Amino acid sequence: MENNRDFDLIIWGATGFTGDLVCEYISKNYEYNELKWAIGGRNQNKLLKLQKKLKIDDSRIIIADSFDKESLTKMAKRSKVICTTVGPYAKYGTYLVEACVEAKTNYCDITGETQWIRRIIDKYHSTAKEKRIKIVNSCGFDSVPSDMGVYHSQKKVFEKTGKYAQMINMRVAGAKGGISGGTYNSLSNVLEEARVDKDVRKTLANPYGLNPKGKQFGPDKPDLRKVIFDKVSNSWIGPFVMAGINTKIVRRSHALIDFKYGSDFSYDEATIAGKGISGKIKGYMSLIPIFLATRKKGSLLKNIVDFILPKSGEGPSEKTRINGYYNLRFYLTTDDTIYVSKVIGDMDPGYGSTSKMLAESAVCLALDKLPETYGILTPSVALGNSLLKRLQENAGLTFVFD
Repeated sequence: MENNRDFDLIIWGATGFTGDLVCEYISKNYEYNELKWAIGGRNQNKLLKLQKKLKIDDSRIIIADSFDKESLTKMAKRSKVICTTVGPYAKYGTYLVEACVEAKTNYCDITGETQWIRRIIDKYHSTAKEKRIKIVNSCGFDSVPSDMGVYHSQKKVFEKTGKYAQMINMRVAGAKGGISGGTYNSLSNVLEEARVDKDVRKTLANPYGLNPKGKQFGPDKPDLRKVIFDKVSNSWIGPFVMAGINTKIVRRSHALIDFKYGSDFSYDEATIAGKGISGKIKGYMSLIPIFLATRKKGSLLKNIVDFILPKSGEGPSEKTRINGYYNLRFYLTTDDTIYVSKVIGDMDPGYGSTSKMLAESAVCLALDKLPETYGILTPSVALGNSLLKRLQENAGLTFVFD
């Protein structure tokens, strides 16, 4: 990539709920002489308000439009990295990826839209690889803690035993936080696409739906959809709403590193509900919000949920973000021994922590010496040890291996 770019990083969608949090984080943690960064969006008035809050000069405001390919390409050519928070990505993201590939500009996002990632893999992976650029999806709560959790856990178990775990079961031991309108809209869009497009349904149903063609195999079954007793965690468990994207990102990572953990490596995710009858009841209660959120567009239940949940641009309060947290446990099976590792986040997963993870992923792409991997990538494959270090030192994540 040319070194004569105007900026190291442009934050696209800077005036949105998450984009604003990313800008605030970058502004507080990086001096401009260390990281040359700018803000981008389509609404000049909103950008000027953000400019005033951030106290940055006019030269660091970029105007473009998600549906104007020429404006996006012009923007991409000015920066080493584009970091985007503008979703649903299936609606607003494709031209930007294409612009970054054409401009030889690295890219990162926070999409959890499996069907869209599959599309851009099929359209742009080969070209991005040839041009030696990194297009990195899912750099937020979906799916950095899962992807980097497996990366860290396998490193540690190999150091201890000389072997990789044949199976990892991730269990959400606890989480607290709010939801934004953007996340809910993205989820709704995925479900609507699945209702009308059998190829989307096929991708979502296939546990290996994001693996490269010819490498979509393994022992894993579809994600858990019911409440069962789990011998690994000795607890009742239920579905984890992010498992649909997280498990596929982890499996894509494994395929991209040529099945380093073995062709029979297995990975799944679920939420711990607790022990005894109270745990079982709690597990069934956790199915209710998933049921409501996945109702058909236009139905009475869906309309009620749409009315209650935040609209686009809205999200949890600062107090909710600060008081949030998450605790993920990874049970690693190696031969007959089970090891446990943890990923703990210090803020609400969807926004407080996600904004920090995305920001550090972007800075990592802009400034760090990274693995020689290119194409449509996952966080662990694209960023490796550099991101692991940044997450622990700067982003409030703790990685523990017992």
